[in-house]
Amino acid sequence: MKQGDDTVTDEAADQPAGKQRKPKTRDMEWRIERGVAIRAGFYIFGTHLIAGWVMLLFYLGQHAHK
Repeated sequence: MKQGDDTVTDEAADQPAGKQRKPKTRDMEWRIERGVAIRAGFYIFGTHLIAGWVMLLFYLGQHAHK
């Protein structure tokens, strides 16, 4: 660009049609959705694990010899 030249160019238009960059928003949205799904899976699994442990403790306490 020459000094004093105030023209704005589109960098994506300068590249060949097959090599244009993909928008990163799609990739980021996919990564965010995947992260949320994994986190939700861990939370659901962890909640069931803790609930199962508490139920086991109640069962063992109910059947303990007094």
